[in-house]
Amino acid sequence: MLALLYDIHGNLPALEAVLADARGAGAQRFLLGGDYALFGPFAAETVRTLRGLGEVSWIRGNVDRWSAHPDEAPDDELVQEAISDCRAALGERVIEELDALDEQLVLDGVRYCHASPISDLRSFMPERSDEDDELLADVGERRVVFGHTHLAFSRRGPREIDLVNPGSVGLPLDGDRRAAYALVRDDGSVHQRRVAYDLDAVIAALRERFGEKPWAQRSVNRLQTARP
Repeated sequence: MLALLYDIHGNLPALEAVLADARGAGAQRFLLGGDYALFGPFAAETVRTLRGLGEVSWIRGNVDRWSAHPDEAPDDELVQEAISDCRAALGERVIEELDALDEQLVLDGVRYCHASPISDLRSFMPERSDEDDELLADVGERRVVFGHTHLAFSRRGPREIDLVNPGSVGLPLDGDRRAAYALVRDDGSVHQRRVAYDLDAVIAALRERFGEKPWAQRSVNRLQTARP
């Protein structure tokens, strides 16, 4: 069984709860869908925990790219300060290693990407969109798994391609504060999962480590409301 973990964002308690749930359900393999450290209090600890997993496939997310190339991130003081803090926590070698990850990969006939096959920023939404065809480009696989929006959903896209977003482990934005991920069973069926974790510990860590910095306060607000 394969566990799909996307958008962890330095939330170690959420990651640990998800890993326990996934292993309890029988997961033996993990697909890591990008956005590992930025905007959370446990950047280095999160990456270290992920590296300690067994059979793992990694892809790069947009914030992993931003951390390596701040000039490619929005020219916004909040984002740039968060990147600076994340870079200090991770160190140059880890930053470079995350930046060097593949943008997408195909496993067992399924395409995995961070936002869409054409971009690590432009993504699918829960409702059909006129952009779906463009975002899929010339994909030939029957299923595309992606994250980025922090909204857990599954639906049928153009050309009968299954579109699957496992949601965000560390920073859900769909109104449900529980960590989100998905399991792929041996028959190919996808099962969305939600897991409660110690949210207060993450908020306390953000405030202890980063005080009233705007980016940390924004993360606190998002954790508390599970909204953008």
